Amino acid sequence: MNISVSMYSLASTIRKENWSIVDFIDYASSISTEGVELLDIYWTNKDEKDEEIGEVLTALKSYNLQVSAYDITNNFVKEAVEERAEEVAKVLHGIQVAKKLGTTIVRVFCGDIQGDLTYENGSAWIIEGLKKCAEIAEKEGIYLAIENHGLLAGKSKQVSEIIKAVNSPFVKSTFDTGNFLLVHEKPTEAFKRLKDEIVHVHFKDFREKVENESLRGFRSSEGVELIGVIPGDGEVDLAYIVNGLKNSNYDGWLSIEYEGHDDAKMANEEAVNRLRNLLR
Repeated sequence: MNISVSMYSLASTIRKENWSIVDFIDYASSISTEGVELLDIYWTNKDEKDEEIGEVLTALKSYNLQVSAYDITNNFVKEAVEERAEEVAKVLHGIQVAKKLGTTIVRVFCGDIQGDLTYENGSAWIIEGLKKCAEIAEKEGIYLAIENHGLLAGKSKQVSEIIKAVNSPFVKSTFDTGNFLLVHEKPTEAFKRLKDEIVHVHFKDFREKVENESLRGFRSSEGVELIGVIPGDGEVDLAYIVNGLKNSNYDGWLSIEYEGHDDAKMANEEAVNRLRNLLR
């Protein structure tokens, strides 16, 4: 298993210091990762990426880094057929960008709750969208890795149901170790259900907000506020998951995704060190 760091993990620093993708790659090299996870939201020019992709590939080669995954911020839960088609097109474009970047993983979302929509309302749209995308993903040899994200399809049972319904060998799981806490599911139990579907891992952790604490966190499905922390300082049994991945002969990427309030550069460096210790 190799260690990567997600660009989203440095979101606060990127905003504060106005980093480019190349700046992020430079940082990732300084903390001795083998890879970087890139996101569609961070291109300087959203429409004309080719020149920037060239700069990114040059930086990757100079630091001997790989792209672990390319992340798409899609949402299949749209009532209008035309809007859902736009989301499919977004993922299909992401597949082509991923190929240029040299990764076989495209992280995808299912969608977000809007108004009175529920998972039951949206699951058919999610499956429909992923089936269309999977046709191209299979031809291109690119995995669409569903992240357990948000309150719509955040439970392992929902992710598993969607993977089975799409029924493609190229639709799998981005296993986010922390996000299960937001839907009140133990990450260890989620791992037992999804371990055979995992092609990409987000190494993340949360703790519950304490009374009178001023920090703002993430609101769970039951209204509990969770604070992002350096992996190992929260509620996730990360050692269990890493050992489980070893026992499952997982040989993919473990990507740091930090969402806390500490200095992001320091937090990610510490997270890499802790993950290396778990991998020994």
